Amino acid sequence: MKILTNWLRAYLPPLPVDDAQLAEDLTLRGIAVEGIYDLGTGNGSLYEMDITTNRVDAMNHYGIAREAAAIYGVALLPLNTELPKHSPSAKDFSVKIEAEDACGRFTARVLRNITIGDSRDWFPGAEVDTYFKLLEQKKISNAVDATNFAWLAMGQPTHAFDLDKIEGGIIVRRARKGEKLKTLDGIERTLDPEDLVVADHAKPLALAGVMGGWDTMITPDTKNVLVEAAWFEPMAVRRTARRHGLHTDASHRFERGADFAAAPVASAIVSGILLANGGFIEGDLVDVRVPAMEARTAARKPVALALSEVRRILGTTIDKDGITAATVENVLTALGCSLAAQGAHDAAWQVTLPSWRLDIEREIDLIEEVARVYGYNRFANTLPAFGGGVTALPWAQAESAVRDTLRAAGFHEAIASTFCSAAEAALTAPQPGQSVPLGNPLSEEAGMLRPSLVPGMLSMIAGNLHRDVSDVRLFELGTVFSGTTEKVDERPALAFGAVGSLPQQSPLHPARLIEFHDLKGVVEQLLARFQTRAVYFDRFPPEAGLMPAWLHPYRAARVTAEGATVGWFGQLHPAEAAARKLKDPVLVGELYVDRLYKLPLRKPAAREISRFQPVRRDFSLILDESLTWEVIDQTLAALQIPELVEWRVREVFRDKRIGARDYSLLLGVTFQASDRTLREEELQSFHAQVVAAVGKTGARLRT
Repeated sequence: MKILTNWLRAYLPPLPVDDAQLAEDLTLRGIAVEGIYDLGTGNGSLYEMDITTNRVDAMNHYGIAREAAAIYGVALLPLNTELPKHSPSAKDFSVKIEAEDACGRFTARVLRNITIGDSRDWFPGAEVDTYFKLLEQKKISNAVDATNFAWLAMGQPTHAFDLDKIEGGIIVRRARKGEKLKTLDGIERTLDPEDLVVADHAKPLALAGVMGGWDTMITPDTKNVLVEAAWFEPMAVRRTARRHGLHTDASHRFERGADFAAAPVASAIVSGILLANGGFIEGDLVDVRVPAMEARTAARKPVALALSEVRRILGTTIDKDGITAATVENVLTALGCSLAAQGAHDAAWQVTLPSWRLDIEREIDLIEEVARVYGYNRFANTLPAFGGGVTALPWAQAESAVRDTLRAAGFHEAIASTFCSAAEAALTAPQPGQSVPLGNPLSEEAGMLRPSLVPGMLSMIAGNLHRDVSDVRLFELGTVFSGTTEKVDERPALAFGAVGSLPQQSPLHPARLIEFHDLKGVVEQLLARFQTRAVYFDRFPPEAGLMPAWLHPYRAARVTAEGATVGWFGQLHPAEAAARKLKDPVLVGELYVDRLYKLPLRKPAAREISRFQPVRRDFSLILDESLTWEVIDQTLAALQIPELVEWRVREVFRDKRIGARDYSLLLGVTFQASDRTLREEELQSFHAQVVAAVGKTGARLRT
């Protein structure tokens, strides 16, 4: 935003610093001046400011002048709100707040016999014409210029209505279904029942806190004006503005939390500029407040502050006396706080917070304000004291093992956003209805806490593919969220994704596309790092509705360890791939590593390599289609024959001559002893045990 130094100095006694030094001092206190431009002799300088969103109080000239007054310890001059005496009125103008959850205060002032024309300076120091020219702010009419002057001066949005076009009085309410409003930009808008509007007794007049209406705008023929200054709840304004695709100067300030007490002051400023061309005030200022909203803003409970806590948190300074009670009182008083002494011995206060600083809520916030205005450069360079020790998280070793395994498999670690859209949350949440919405989302695409790491993984894969990175292998170890807004549960999770080709390992093994079984092998490597007695992979038929909706119904698997589901993986569902414009098959998975972390890590054990000859035997088996390799694998492991050192699938063969529901599996086993050469009778015994074991599963030797 643009700030004039001459306008700042109009609110301050003569300062002993030039504009360059003032800019540096403001920047050191967190009110960043990004650029300084000399406007010529007598015009001062123009500051380009970068004000953070939590400091809406400083998004105006008077707010920054308040900061300068606190820095230099000078008195801030009050805003001039003096107005001519008003004429009596038979009755006050009618104002009613129906939407008390969205409007906390509404002020209305009636001006009669107003002349709409050029703006005139209404008191010394309020040079509308001069300030607007230096800011390159276009002058339109005194009605528009007055409202612009008010928010540039003190940051309070206001609005002027043509009083003769208002039927009855003002009602601040929610819009009714089907209502329409033509706004000042000339667009007729169909209102949503959640929209907050300023209406009269017959029709809506304005989108509250966003934009006024066309039918009641000020024209050259306007003679009677209603000046409105109000306080609207930030979320109500934000939702209305987003629904209609609007972002105005008014909504920008209201969305960030305006000053509850500023409405009467802003109303006086706007009225003074309008009355400079003639006219008079009819009746008293109508000021309607909602006590519950006032208690949350302008009438918050005092906060206890102790000097001992200020010194403990901030530490030593380069000044001999350090931070004293006088320092605390001077800084906080200059910022608008009221301090009441508490206790007879130690310096302690009950601090009443200013209405324009909604970002201050706790004692630590007050301590931060003292440090900021006092100057961070005035604190001694000391390291904070620490008497404890660094303690690793209980699952740190297991997490390191997972990370090392995936890196060894050629995956790169990545970090995605912790937010996702409502659609992505509904698609990937392990349990429906457990996704947690954000109270103040940055956008609809980031309106939920992620219940799964899969949305972020898919976004990262898509981002790489759309930038011509054809081979992608990524993983993320992060936190996922579930529960309700009142109670949010967090747990660690792992997501991994791969697309493209595997690198060429040798001339005999050329590069090829990554497929399902490659990802399955990576999952097996991960599970092998933990002590598990029973691990198997399975899937459910598509019609059961138990498979995750983001996975291909026939090219996916569930991972089960120790009888509990620990994750899913497979090919991305074609519909999801098409929605993300992914042409190549994408393999993706997610593991619930919090369940894996409960298992102990497998301790590596080295054994001496046998000097005796291994013996390999092959078994050609006929199996029913329902009989999986996991069953055979677990059966052979249960034999616990020390000399049975390896067993694996050598070949799988399917042919209608074998049987419609049967297939042939060539099982290769290896026997080897560490202390002797195996004799034939021993091998025959092992052979018989293997045949008997697989026979109990339903497999039979092929003849």
